[in-house]
Amino acid sequence: MQTDKNSLPLSGVRVLDLSRVLAGPWSAMVLGDLGAEVIKIEHPDRGDDTRDWGVRVGKTETAYFNSVNRNKRSITLDLQTPEGQQIVRELAKTSDIVVQNFKFGGAEKLGLGYEQLSAENPRLIYCSISGYDRTGPEAKRPGYDLVVQGETGLMAMNGEADQPPLKFGVAAVDLFTGMYSAQAMLAALYERERTGRGRHIEMALFDCGLMITAYYGLEALLIGEDPPRYGNAHPSIVPYGVFDAADGPLVITVGNNAQFERFCREVIERADLADDARYKTNILRGQNRDTLVPELTRELGSRPRKLLLERLARAGIPCGEVAGLREALLSPRATLGGLVTQQPHPHTESGTTPVLAPPWRFDGERMPVRHAPPQLGEGTQEVLQSMLGYSAEQLAGLKEKGVI
Repeated sequence: MQTDKNSLPLSGVRVLDLSRVLAGPWSAMVLGDLGAEVIKIEHPDRGDDTRDWGVRVGKTETAYFNSVNRNKRSITLDLQTPEGQQIVRELAKTSDIVVQNFKFGGAEKLGLGYEQLSAENPRLIYCSISGYDRTGPEAKRPGYDLVVQGETGLMAMNGEADQPPLKFGVAAVDLFTGMYSAQAMLAALYERERTGRGRHIEMALFDCGLMITAYYGLEALLIGEDPPRYGNAHPSIVPYGVFDAADGPLVITVGNNAQFERFCREVIERADLADDARYKTNILRGQNRDTLVPELTRELGSRPRKLLLERLARAGIPCGEVAGLREALLSPRATLGGLVTQQPHPHTESGTTPVLAPPWRFDGERMPVRHAPPQLGEGTQEVLQSMLGYSAEQLAGLKEKGVI
């Protein structure tokens, strides 16, 4: 059953997305996934930087761009022109939210800062995303995910103990900053129902990166040094991680003492390990992992993965195969869940392109992909005509000047 657009949680909310690359566009996409109307502003010639990153899709999109820009409309404006700036101001008057990640002071220089836009629309919620605290000495520093992963200690806690610090496989700081930003904008929308006024939300990649060190970060403060790195193992729970069966890797998560008892007796048939006083509690197993883990590794490596998974499941121990990325996306689990969609595309050989679906379900229904990631400027004419009343002649003049 197709979800009625009027039943979507953020139906009627308009978002003006002035951001580019990842954290800002991700936050706006979250709002679009939940039903908001998102208008993405891009440069007329080059568009968002990510339209030139990674695997090409059609003429103006890439896999990178498409992963962050579903459920949006794209309009092109040269914000260095007075006409482009004026159009944004007009759109902001009828918008609920503006998201931007210009360099520090850049929005204000264009006349598009919070104070400038909220003077015309006091109900406006305005989210500024930057690399560092906008009130601190590093306010002007540009923010890049990889740099912040290094500066927040995330790289130092990731990877194997005998290997150099390692970045996450995806831009985790950008993605978490986008999610934190979306949460803040939703909170501001809720508050506005009570106060009638908007808010200026300020988010920094460094702040969000530090937050996602989570329990590792607190442990570093408590023990007075960096905790050891355990790679695919868990710093606090043993056994918990990726292990090699005879024919491939699997994940095993033994979360408590009762599970460990069953794991030893029913899965690897080593009652002696269950009875060993060194391994009776999780804290003891953590202290003695150097003797325990080699024993477990030998036992698991001598058995086929299918057998181990069957025994683990029977024993009530969470487990699973380690899948390849493409394998996971094409798995029955992803297919049955409707997590990968095929969206129409006019410039691909098949006439479609894969687009991931939003992860949320409301009342049993997954939030829909209402708009495929947009081609550059595909909505310029329609948006300016329907929302601002621009005539065909006015649009032609703006195009001739290079504004759109």
